[in-house]
Amino acid sequence: MLEHKENIIVNKCIDFSLSIISYCEQLENNRKFVISNQLLKSGTSIGANVFEAQHSESKADFIHKMKIAMKEVNETIYWLTLCDKSESYPNVAHLNEKIELIFKIISKIIATSKNSINQKLDKAIA
Repeated sequence: MLEHKENIIVNKCIDFSLSIISYCEQLENNRKFVISNQLLKSGTSIGANVFEAQHSESKADFIHKMKIAMKEVNETIYWLTLCDKSESYPNVAHLNEKIELIFKIISKIIATSKNSINQKLDKAIA
């Protein structure tokens, strides 16, 4: 396995993915297959896109991949909201805490990266 340097968002996403896998296994044991499948796909896709962004071809490509990760975050929040509002689903509070933090970190990364590009453009024009 390739070694990669310490990266907070990558680590948070891997931790979240492992938590989602465990939660979805609970759902499958309770025969909640449709929601489990959707949540498993979107929840683990966040980390896959963040991980891929670490090896992007350019700053624009990095931002694009992080935006895809953010779309997966939003979809995951939707599925977790459904689980949270359904009385027959296991508690999702621990997952909500993790996804909220990931949302904030990815939002900040995107904003900072965009700002960096804009500053470089401003310097090039000046």
